[in-house]
Amino acid sequence: MERVTRKGPLAGVRVLELAGLAPGPFAGMMLADHGAEVLRVDRVSAVARAGDRPRADVMDRGKRTIGLDLKSPEGVAAFRELATGADVVIEVFRPGVAERLGIGPADLHAVNPRLVYARMTGWGQDGPLAPTAGHDIDYIAISGVLSMLGRAGERPTPPINILGDFAGGGLMLAYGVLLALLERERTGEGRVIDAAMVDGSAALFAMFYHGVQSGFWGPRGTNLLDTGAPMYDTYETSDGKYLAVGALEPQFWAEMVRLMGLSDLPDRDDRSRWPELRERLAEAFRSRTRAEWEAVFDGTDACVSPVLEMGEAADHPHNKARGTFVEVGGVRQPAPAPRLLGVPAQDLSPATRLSDLSSWGLSDEAAAKLREAGVLA
Repeated sequence: MERVTRKGPLAGVRVLELAGLAPGPFAGMMLADHGAEVLRVDRVSAVARAGDRPRADVMDRGKRTIGLDLKSPEGVAAFRELATGADVVIEVFRPGVAERLGIGPADLHAVNPRLVYARMTGWGQDGPLAPTAGHDIDYIAISGVLSMLGRAGERPTPPINILGDFAGGGLMLAYGVLLALLERERTGEGRVIDAAMVDGSAALFAMFYHGVQSGFWGPRGTNLLDTGAPMYDTYETSDGKYLAVGALEPQFWAEMVRLMGLSDLPDRDDRSRWPELRERLAEAFRSRTRAEWEAVFDGTDACVSPVLEMGEAADHPHNKARGTFVEVGGVRQPAPAPRLLGVPAQDLSPATRLSDLSSWGLSDEAAAKLREAGVLA
């Protein structure tokens, strides 16, 4: 019997992850990173084409993979059998698709009442937009979040797909799974999670919704934390690189100004002089290279940091000291977070195909028949 031994607080938790785009695998990665046994269920053709080669995708680390034809009755029956021994199913289809396939919450709770059925979509399981297509940029747009991102006088700027897909979607789904697993300890029953990226994005901006209503937060790009203030922004150096300045508090500002050797600066508490103050800072930062400024601010409380390229981050002394990045299968990637002190290091090996499904309740004989019929890979 081929069984993956996992470590960590989620060891013993078994997750069936239906293959999908980034936020679904990210949620599965978060669970696998802390000990869950995650079995990724993909299309037969995709798994057969990959063969036994490990999957290099970072979000598939620590998982195993199978291919299963969920459009065939045999494939659906096999999935239900796998779900009988699972704790969690991660489903990322449009509303109604899983039900039409015969693997919706009611179908699986009929064979496993303790199952946590974790559903993730952009719009949610109901509402006028639920059946329509969308992407991260659409979800953060109608949540009001996108309107707040960008510089003053410019178009709203989407932060790649971090807010909707990963933070508002994948991370919220993983959080929901933990809530449902905790509740199951009391009730003995599983729950259906409706994780919508539009809901999650809105929740992440809770502080700012109140700020807008109270008048504390103004239009895009005019505030303390959204590049409106010169003491919280990025500045170019003489070699075309950048520094991040976060000298908000007076004592940090004083330290930065002292180390830069600046005097007679405009009053930073006078918003009307922010453009003038920004130009003074920009001119000063352009006088040296990023490395030279790093040496000036190293070990101080000036709250000035280099804006590192992705390829530089893993080599920064702080990140190296903490092991913030690891290398798995030749791919440099972020280490699991958050850290649980005293927990042994997790196996982050790239996902490989799982051939022996007997530990999941599917016998070798049954698996052989499914493979012969082209239903399982």
